[in-house]
Amino acid sequence: MPRDSLPVTVQEGDWQALGDIASLIRRVVFIDEQQVPQDEEWDGQDPACHHFLAYLDGNPVGTARLLPDGHIGRVAVLAEARGTGIGGQLMAAAIATAQRVGHPQVALSSQLHALAFYERLGFVAHGETFMDAGIPHREMTLTFDDN
Repeated sequence: MPRDSLPVTVQEGDWQALGDIASLIRRVVFIDEQQVPQDEEWDGQDPACHHFLAYLDGNPVGTARLLPDGHIGRVAVLAEARGTGIGGQLMAAAIATAQRVGHPQVALSSQLHALAFYERLGFVAHGETFMDAGIPHREMTLTFDDN
């Protein structure tokens, strides 16, 4: 079966339910690959967030979180699953949850290399480039039309 036709599912839950697996994915992507310092990655906000895990053919390969203020963050997909649409499905789940809980918009801080990905989802970049964990970022927002 081609990679792009493997079954993808996204699970939503709290940190207690999804944190162990989400932590593993974030550790690989952010701490190991991108050299984000551990104290910056583990910011203490996870218990208050909605979390999302993406599974490709039953294997956990991606994660994201929605903070109580409507920010989406910690979007991470393991290298072997990049290019399969996992990131878009994680974002769709986070956006749908944000709408469901009543946020008028969502915001995120995008790494510069990912700007086009988020723009394809309808996000608009604003402000100057800034450094976060040694990586250049820009702020982005997506405002919901129905609010």
